[in-house]
Amino acid sequence: MADKLLDPFYLIVDRASWLPRLLPQGVKLVQLRAKDINEAALRHEIAEARELCARYGAQLIINDYWKLAIELGCDYVHLGQEDLAEADVPAIRSAGVKLGLSTHDEAELETALLARPDYVALGPIYPTILKAMKWAPQGLARIRAWKERVGEVPLVAIGGLTIERAAGCFEAGADSVAVVTDVLLNADPEARAREWVLATREPA
Repeated sequence: MADKLLDPFYLIVDRASWLPRLLPQGVKLVQLRAKDINEAALRHEIAEARELCARYGAQLIINDYWKLAIELGCDYVHLGQEDLAEADVPAIRSAGVKLGLSTHDEAELETALLARPDYVALGPIYPTILKAMKWAPQGLARIRAWKERVGEVPLVAIGGLTIERAAGCFEAGADSVAVVTDVLLNADPEARAREWVLATREPA
């Protein structure tokens, strides 16, 4: 792995309340993607997530809210392209915060690489129900192409992933696979998170 902080299993949750249930299953990399929430509640969510991830030795990544991430002492943020255009990347860097960026096409990849990210995410690899996407599923061939372009920069695959599909992503060059609905919408999220952890761990 190019970046040991980037665990092969990258879980995305919408609220910190998931973490007491899922971190004990061995999850070591979490993005908090909290939408439609006021600033006071958001501060509480970030602070709670930071505390829980520290307790369980997990890496926390804050989606979008880079100013709050800096203010509240988080060490990783993830930005989409629109957020990146409005973000103060030098301020993020000077605060010692690492940066992950979303990409969906060649132009976005070029923009992302100019920002010298700590990882690049590509998606959706498969059809996803998480949100409406204007991009067609990227497929495994695009992972290979992206990995050739990004080189040593860790590459995260996201979108419609299941445990069965993850192996192909890793074989194509992904360093990590990001998962939302396959865990959060599962009838037994704890068990599913545990299955993901076991399926993506490198043999000792």
